[in-house]
Amino acid sequence: MHGLIVLILVESQSAVPFSRPVRLTWLLLTITFTYTAMGCIQSIACNKSRIKRENVVVYDLSATIDHCPTVIEENSPIVLRYKTPYFKASARIVMPPIARNETWVVGWIQACTQMEFYNTYGDIGMSSWELPQLREGLVRAISDSDGVSYPWYGNTTETVTIVGPTSKPSRFIVSMNDNFYPSVTWAVPVSESNTPLLTNIKRDQSFTTWLVALNTTSREKILLHTIKWRMRVDIAVDPSLPLGSRARLVGRVHQDQPRVLTRMEPIPPNAMGRPNANDAQVLMWRPRRGPPLVVIPPK
Repeated sequence: MHGLIVLILVESQSAVPFSRPVRLTWLLLTITFTYTAMGCIQSIACNKSRIKRENVVVYDLSATIDHCPTVIEENSPIVLRYKTPYFKASARIVMPPIARNETWVVGWIQACTQMEFYNTYGDIGMSSWELPQLREGLVRAISDSDGVSYPWYGNTTETVTIVGPTSKPSRFIVSMNDNFYPSVTWAVPVSESNTPLLTNIKRDQSFTTWLVALNTTSREKILLHTIKWRMRVDIAVDPSLPLGSRARLVGRVHQDQPRVLTRMEPIPPNAMGRPNANDAQVLMWRPRRGPPLVVIPPK
């Protein structure tokens, strides 16, 4: 930051009778401005941040889901596993110079906005992973942070930290990926029997992902982009068949591609802090007859 002094000459008249000649006096006024590293001139009394949405350049924004089917694994006599294709997001960012002792973090924030995850065991009942607050409509979203780097999805490739002051623009890439790779028991989860009875797995989950610049001092947020995406899985299982040939995909083979919104969607408060989806979820057993049972409570 540099000082800029402006000299102004002002003409004034002396207070003398009208009958005498008018004397002209030139007054020298000195006005001081600050000249920021961004090339902006502002009053020295102004302490507000000069980082604005229009100053942050985002290009090569990409949001995709791999064009491949969900892979089913039947290697274990205890559980079936499946791996979905990856959701991937990346962007190149140019942040303007930061003229003050500020720290900005730019990266991805993600929240789960809808979840249905049912594992059916014939006519006995089903287990379900649930987010109670989301299911009951008490919140609009649950953080999908890694549980450490709130509010960020992660803290490796997912974020970049810029510590000011900086004298020139900062250029960098932020990227993230996400997929499902769970285990589902062949047997009823509340039974002591190991008899395989699993007949169907159905999962439908939606997410909102934001690209955000956050001032860690003032907590000011600049929303750069909003992405919506959804992952759906439908697996039919015949437990009477030999291990390795029981499960098959039904319904869609490939996922719908993510949508980059043309408008910014605000981040709900629950998407910014604890708990995250992994800690908030509960595993329920819902029998065809009888009351539901909590198998794994929230953390």
